[in-house]
Amino acid sequence: MIYRTDYHIHTNYSDGKGWPEDYIYRAIEIGLSEIGFSDHLTLTEEQQDWSIQLPMLGEYIDRVIKIKETVTDIKVRLGLEVDYFPDKEEQINKIISALPLDYVIGSVHYMGDGTVDLGPEYYEGKDIDRLFELYFKLIAQASRSGLFDFMAHPDLVRIFRYYPSVNAEPMYRFLAGELSKSGVAFEINTNGMNKPVKDFYPDRRYLHIFKEEGVPVCVNSDAHNPSRLGQYFDEAYRLIIQAGFTEMITFENRKRIPIQISGL
Repeated sequence: MIYRTDYHIHTNYSDGKGWPEDYIYRAIEIGLSEIGFSDHLTLTEEQQDWSIQLPMLGEYIDRVIKIKETVTDIKVRLGLEVDYFPDKEEQINKIISALPLDYVIGSVHYMGDGTVDLGPEYYEGKDIDRLFELYFKLIAQASRSGLFDFMAHPDLVRIFRYYPSVNAEPMYRFLAGELSKSGVAFEINTNGMNKPVKDFYPDRRYLHIFKEEGVPVCVNSDAHNPSRLGQYFDEAYRLIIQAGFTEMITFENRKRIPIQISGL
């Protein structure tokens, strides 16, 4: 039996549809070894309704810590998914460094004032080749910031099935190399199966590149309701094994702990 973790989960504190306790029951039911909560933290000028409100951050932290201390049937981890903004690195660091987190997920949703995942209209009239190039550079820059333990959905820009006209392999080779140099892991995010792209992030055709570049991996559902915990994990684990991965990464107190993959 593979030691399965799901570290990318959103609750009612951001844009999820369930309280942390609701996810705990489901995680135990499906046999997860660890569950990690990672509500959105997005430091835009105006509060986003899909992000945790800063005044609620303390309540979120305390609630998950209490669950960690009382639940014995599964290991519980405390995290955040933090949107990366190049001009807000200091502000992000000030917040996360003061919190007892097990891991911090970095993500890029914003490019300029727009978000790449809220609608296909963002892509209309844009140079898609250039958009992909800039998006991957932002992910790389986020990884170099030292703020994050792993990067979420590293090619989210695929969400609405827009693709570059050129061979994308060099872009993935660049990204994997930057993650490797920065010591930052990546996730197989299975929630892409529920989006227009109908596939995992990152593109399964390039998973072997991340292995070749020595980038650690974890598998996550990006669940926004308890029913999607661990969704498509059997397929995701088969893919990373086929790509040559023999271990996955877990986290505790911002420390990376490798676990062998065996027994699918």
